[in-house]
Formats: sequence, C-alpha cells, structure tokens
Amino acid sequence: MRLFATTLLFAAVCLAQTPKEKFKTPGTGGSPPMEASAKFGDKEVWIVYHAPSVKGRKIFEGADALQKPGVWRLGADQATFLHTDADLDINGLKVPKGEYSLYMDTTGGKWQLLVGKQTGQWGIKRDGSTTLTPEATLGKAAMTMSKPPALVEQMKITLAPAGGNKGTLTVEWENTSAKVNFTAQ
Repeated sequence: MRLFATTLLFAAVCLAQTPKEKFKTPGTGGSPPMEASAKFGDKEVWIVYHAPSVKGRKIFEGADALQKPGVWRLGADQATFLHTDADLDINGLKVPKGEYSLYMDTTGGKWQLLVGKQTGQWGIKRDGSTTLTPEATLGKAAMTMSKPPALVEQMKITLAPAGGNKGTLTVEWENTSAKVNFTAQ
C-alpha cells in the first residue's frame, strides 16, 4: 500500500511540473539553472539554461581560453533548452513551434546561434566533440557582436520583446555580448 501511495505521489509531482521545471535540473559545477522568457500575445518563447561563471578564468580568445573557437553548448551541463509556442524567424532561420536545444558556433570569431532538433543532450563529449551532429541541426543564425560595458561574471541569456511580434535574444558572458533578432509568427 505504501509503495502504491508513494508511486501516486511521485506521479502527481511529475504531472504538476511545468515543462520549464522539468528542465531546471541541478547543475553539476555550480552553474545554477536559469530561464529567460518573452510573450507575444498568447504565445510564449522561453529558454532554460545553466549559467556558468567566469571565476577568474579566461573564457574567450587565446590559447588558454575555456571556450575554443568552434561549436559549444550554450551554457553548462545539459544543452540549453528552447520552447516556442509560435513559429520563429531567427535572423532568417525558420524555427517551427516546438522544442529545441541551443548551441553556439564561434568559428572565425563571429558567433552563430545553432538550433538543434533534439533536446536533453549533454554538452561536450570526452573527446571534445559536441553532441550536436549535422543531421540533428535545424540551422544557424548569425549574431551581432559587441562588448558589454563591464565584465559579465555569470553567463546571461535574455529574451526581450522589441514591439509587436519582434524580439531579441542576447547572450552575454565575460567580455562578449551577442544578439540576434527574431520574429514570432
């Protein structure tokens, strides 16, 4: 009887969780789960990610940098999760409503947001490759680069409405800020 009651309680807790809460798992290296969201009428776009900190390390640029040029997960721990109730146009990349993972491609010093078709992956494999394969990639969207006014200790992702059905996704960390415009349709 106790096992049955425990099973019912566990099922009720799982069913009561919103999709956001399901992706807010505890981090493994002190990178807390964070979220960004924006509403466009009755449609919502949200991102759940784990926010790593600089902690005195060099994050970008140079041979000793933590993030080497190439593809890396956006955030720490499991791949960053994107949910959209609306079809999106992210700087020319068509993203149908649904759920995706987000990565970053910093090859050549220009950042591109990568949208993966799968969710729930971990970030980097032991051999240094990512879990995002070309077959699992929906596409890339070029981002505009700038420098924030001050060091950004903890990585931050924001979704900001920009009037009507338009918005901006911004990623800031260390001495780098990257932004991309999108339209919710």
